[in-house]
Amino acid sequence: MDRRSVLILLVLVAPGCRRAPASPPLRVAAASDLTPAFEQLGRDFQRASGAEVTFSFGSSGLLAKQLREGAPFDLFAAANIAFVDEAIGAGACDATTKRVWARGRIALWSKKGVRALEALADERIHRIAVANPAHAPYGLAAKQALTGANLWSALEPKLVLAENVRQALQFAETGNADAAIVAYSLVLSGDPSAWTLIDDGLHAPIDQALVECTRGANREGGAAFARFLTSAEARGVMERFGFSMPAEPR
Repeated sequence: MDRRSVLILLVLVAPGCRRAPASPPLRVAAASDLTPAFEQLGRDFQRASGAEVTFSFGSSGLLAKQLREGAPFDLFAAANIAFVDEAIGAGACDATTKRVWARGRIALWSKKGVRALEALADERIHRIAVANPAHAPYGLAAKQALTGANLWSALEPKLVLAENVRQALQFAETGNADAAIVAYSLVLSGDPSAWTLIDDGLHAPIDQALVECTRGANREGGAAFARFLTSAEARGVMERFGFSMPAEPR
């Protein structure tokens, strides 16, 4: 066979030998409180399915804003169902896939031995970090808890507002705040002497909601990851990170 014939044969055969293009990475917008749990669950899902998962962690309100403005996420996991409803209302997510699937808690964290909300009024406590209540569900829960304990007005001048609950914890860890009210899921694996759970009767439930999105490039992957998150395996991981899980997602 001459060289020209070989080249023609390669051109004819090569398309049939090409591998099917890989699915684009699954893009998940997730509330900051989910960071440690989702990092673990992302690895578990990728190991089981072979699908690549990328996360964008942030406050639920700011992630909802990104979705409204066209961000191409495949799944949205928010710390408050109201932000899921916002994304649905903007046409960014599919209302038929919305579900409440977990509940979070807040904790008081401090390297200075602060173990009760009332102790935040001590004159030695100058700065208290919380996520911005305007767009962060854990910041709103912190405000509700302080209000319920009749401390909000007295402590408001001390507050340092963070973009999200993870940043609020970083402020306290780095000494830029004396204490922080943060997600229990972010601190329970650390030094147990540094955190105290806050009475969940002082604030509205911090219900975590999932919804599949419509503008991403991998809607099938978003649906698959949503199903995985409600599996027995994923429920166990979420519980280890301090979330309570309903008997059935609703």
